[in-house]
Amino acid sequence: YAQAIESFASSAERTRTGLIRSIGKDSSLSESSLIEAAQSIARALPMPAAKHQLFVDVSELVQGDSQSGIQRLVRSLLRSIFDNPPAGFRVEPVYALKGERGYNYARKFSLRFLGCPLQGLDDAPIDARDGDVFIGLDLQPHIVCEQADFYRTLRQTGVRVEFVVYDLLPVLLGHRFFQAAKALHERWLKVVAESNGILAISNSVADEFTTWVSANAPERLAAGLKIRAFHPGADISYSSQTSGLPPAAEQTLSLIASAPSFLMVGTIEPRKGYAQTLDAFEQLWRNGVNANLVIVGRVGWMVEEVVDQLRHHRQQGKRLFWLEGVSDEYLERLYGACVCLLLASEGEGFGLPLIEAAIHKLPVVTRNLPVFREVAADHAFYFDGMKGEDMAAAITQWLALFEKGQHPRSETMPYLTWQQSAEQFKAALFSQPGPQIASLRPA
Repeated sequence: YAQAIESFASSAERTRTGLIRSIGKDSSLSESSLIEAAQSIARALPMPAAKHQLFVDVSELVQGDSQSGIQRLVRSLLRSIFDNPPAGFRVEPVYALKGERGYNYARKFSLRFLGCPLQGLDDAPIDARDGDVFIGLDLQPHIVCEQADFYRTLRQTGVRVEFVVYDLLPVLLGHRFFQAAKALHERWLKVVAESNGILAISNSVADEFTTWVSANAPERLAAGLKIRAFHPGADISYSSQTSGLPPAAEQTLSLIASAPSFLMVGTIEPRKGYAQTLDAFEQLWRNGVNANLVIVGRVGWMVEEVVDQLRHHRQQGKRLFWLEGVSDEYLERLYGACVCLLLASEGEGFGLPLIEAAIHKLPVVTRNLPVFREVAADHAFYFDGMKGEDMAAAITQWLALFEKGQHPRSETMPYLTWQQSAEQFKAALFSQPGPQIASLRPA
């Protein structure tokens, strides 16, 4: 009886196998038609799977690693999720290409990422089914905007679509970016708002996104759009370290250590507050304050005047030190030679330099922003105002506290490892009990 049933099933023309066999016999079908047929069969007659798939978008990282802050987060979080996948899910990095509809399994990338031989697995269009989850971890606004229709198809299939939101800075601080940046980011936000939910990298970003959606797509909130948050990890040992010192490094480090030195780390761009900082230190130097300014960062955009000032400043190499590109080894030595981290950014999604300062037990002077209060709480010294004299007054006050040993201490600032961050991320994504970040909000 069992053999008879199997015989009928294997020869039937209207089963999945029979359908595939009959299509395969038709030699007139083009390759694109066969691909379309295969995708339709996968949707309508899916094969049973032991686990659901967690599609992790790495579209930007697949093309190349620019070593940006977002890509460091993508790499570190992806590795943590690979190490400990969510229960019942198989982690599948995926990517899309500009101008092409749909996503592919990033199998070659995954093998390289995990240090495995590249033979045996090829990239192919994803086979999405009911119960799978797609998370837009990488930031690629152009591709996301192009794939809006594909995300709708995924949701109609039963796939939950979510995105990580790093910040809304091109919208909130549009004057600090290229003119096209705001329009592109708004288009990206509109696509993101159509999804099932978002995971922000801080409570502050979650609040900003909620405000934006309330004004621009209130119907999505009414439809149940989920907005949650997690904090990135910060353990430096989880990322590969670069080494090497330039020939004059020891002399530079000696000069930096000869006076109280304030360290700034970040790309030279308008919102980072370099113009205000340089103005503040020029006032301090005129007033006879013995302090150095150390800047570690490459040239960004819309900062020609600031860059010209830095390159030709009369204090360059004396009290002002601009190091455009340094190794992790050199940066470690700079952390050790300076007495304070200065974070003057006008807007951030999280503020990772705060955590890096805490790891190095370096005190912090930073702008009074909600996100910095969320991350650093009372472990940093805050300043207000956008003028040079505002910052100069704050630094003078901090130096007086520092001399008495009464300045805020950063070494007890709470932060997460990447493994802890991944657990927080998974708990938020799957609405499960897990580590929360509410306790990191300021009182």
